[in-house]
Amino acid sequence: MGKFRYENMNGVSVSKSFSEIRQWRKERSAKRKDLSFVVPLCPDASAEWLQENRSRTAVTWIGHATFLVQMNGVNLLTDPVWAERMGFAKRLAPPGIALEKLPAIDAVLLSHSHYDHMHIASLKALHRRNPGMKLYVPAGLAAPLRRRGFARMTELNWWEKTELAGLELHFVPAQHWSRRTLTDTNRSHWGGWIIQRSGASQEEEAIYFAGDSGYFPGFKLIGERYRIGTALMPIGAYEPEWFMGKQHVTPEQAVQAFVDCGAERFVPMHYGAFRLADDTPREALDRLLAEWQRRGLPPDRLHVLLHGGTLKL
Repeated sequence: MGKFRYENMNGVSVSKSFSEIRQWRKERSAKRKDLSFVVPLCPDASAEWLQENRSRTAVTWIGHATFLVQMNGVNLLTDPVWAERMGFAKRLAPPGIALEKLPAIDAVLLSHSHYDHMHIASLKALHRRNPGMKLYVPAGLAAPLRRRGFARMTELNWWEKTELAGLELHFVPAQHWSRRTLTDTNRSHWGGWIIQRSGASQEEEAIYFAGDSGYFPGFKLIGERYRIGTALMPIGAYEPEWFMGKQHVTPEQAVQAFVDCGAERFVPMHYGAFRLADDTPREALDRLLAEWQRRGLPPDRLHVLLHGGTLKL
């Protein structure tokens, strides 16, 4: 993969020392958390509607950072993960739509290489069902994925774009990092995706999948370049904030990022499926709702989806 290592804007480092990791583990062992709240499955989830939809723009939350995005008759998946476990921890709630009930998938958009976003078994299962499926990946990820048997890939760097069946796919910055092994830290990039129709007018709204990110000036820069209608924003894996702060936004920072990018609608993600840090799904939601109310933002601009829930645009 070469010796080049990618960096964040302004050279921000999110690396942690062994002493900091030990301190986090020590704090975690002393905490007692209520994990009884589980994000419900949407009672109105309709795999049949998703399979038949060819005209309506829609976003369906599968869980964690996995969304089915339907636009212009194209079916896209973001960071597809149907894993039952992440490391030693069992999944907190099942995926909102079973993999075998998905419509035919045209392409997958990956934000970065971490296991909870790039799950090889899920990618291979999707590829078996959709042999023509394309992968759109951050710079540096194509070579390792080819070694895994994937061939139809397009690799992008920040601010680059490509086209797919009447759609523009733009890879945009995030503040994060990447690693799959002990030796490949930051050898591939990380970021988010803007999805919009090709040649869209300035009035036409885009969908922004933020991926995984700490709070950074890039949110405002993204909003200056695109007219974002729906922002899919992470709100979980932020505690302890002294440890996670540079790589994961808090719910309050996620609201500020939403304001920064000028989006019309906020859809929270990156909570409720896996316990990656010390916060709980209930805590993340409660803090999000409290911040939304504190700022006096219109309730109809916040869309908290259930697993399997669809926002039709």
